[in-house]
Amino acid sequence: MPTYTTGGTPVSTGATLEADDVVDVLDDLLENARDGEYGFKACADEVESAQLKQVFRDRAAACATAATELGRMIERFGGKVDDGGTVSGAMHRGWVHVKGSLGADSALSMLEECERGEDAAVARYRKALKEPLPADVRALVERQAEGAQRNHDQIKALRDQFRSNKG
Repeated sequence: MPTYTTGGTPVSTGATLEADDVVDVLDDLLENARDGEYGFKACADEVESAQLKQVFRDRAAACATAATELGRMIERFGGKVDDGGTVSGAMHRGWVHVKGSLGADSALSMLEECERGEDAAVARYRKALKEPLPADVRALVERQAEGAQRNHDQIKALRDQFRSNKG
C-alpha cells in the first residue's frame, strides 16, 4: 500500500479505518480534550496570577471547542458521545488542587502540571495521526494536533519564564 507524509506523519493512500475504528480514535481524542478543558479550569481556579488565570481560561475554552468538534465527528461516524474525561485526567486535576491548596509555588507548579498534560495530549494526537483516517477526520485531527503543540509550547515558555523569575 503506497504511503506519503503529511507533517512528517506517514499516511496510507489505501483503505481507511472502518467507522467503528474511527470513532475509537476520536473517542480517545475527545477524552483528551475534556481532560485538557477540566485541567486548565482547575489551574485557573488555583493560580493567583491574573495573566495565568487568563491563559488557563483561554486554553480551557480551546479544549472545549476541540471537544465539541470531535463530538460532532463521532456522531457523524455513528458513535455516541460520552460525557467526561479519563480517570488519569481526574487524578491530574486532583493533584493540581492539592498543589494549589498547599501554595507550593503555585504558578510554577500549575505550569509544570499543565506541561505534563500537554505532553500527553501531543502524544495522543501523534498516535491518532499514525492511523489511516478518512481525509476529513485527518484534517480535523491535524488542525487540533497543531493547536495542542501550540498550547504545549506556550505553557512550556511560560513555565521557563516563571522558573527564571524565581531563580
